[in-house]
Amino acid sequence: MRDTTIDTNALGEKIVNVLKTIYDPEIPVDIYELGLIYDVFVNEDYDVKILMTLTTPNCPVAETLPLEVEEKVKSINEVKSAEVEITFDPPWTQELMSEEAKLELGML
Repeated sequence: MRDTTIDTNALGEKIVNVLKTIYDPEIPVDIYELGLIYDVFVNEDYDVKILMTLTTPNCPVAETLPLEVEEKVKSINEVKSAEVEITFDPPWTQELMSEEAKLELGML
C-alpha cells in the first residue's frame, strides 16, 4: 500500500512564505505579519482555504487583495485550489500584528 500522506506542515510553510510577499498598500508590512491571516486550512486534496480579514471593512483593496492572495497561493505547485474567505469577526486590531510588524512601523 502506497503512502499518500501529504506533508501539510511543509505546504503550510510554503503558503505562509507566499503570504509574506503580499503587502497591504497602505502599510509597508506584509499581510501575514500584519495579522490579517486568521487561519489556513489544507485538506488531503490540496485544497486551501484561507480565512483572513482586512484592516477595515471599507479597505480600498477589499476587492483586489483577496484575489491576489488566491492567485499567489494557487501558484504553488502542490495547491489544487485556493479560496479566501473574508471575515470581520473578530475585527482586526493592531494587537494582531507581529512584533516584527510593530518594530517595522516604529510601534515598539
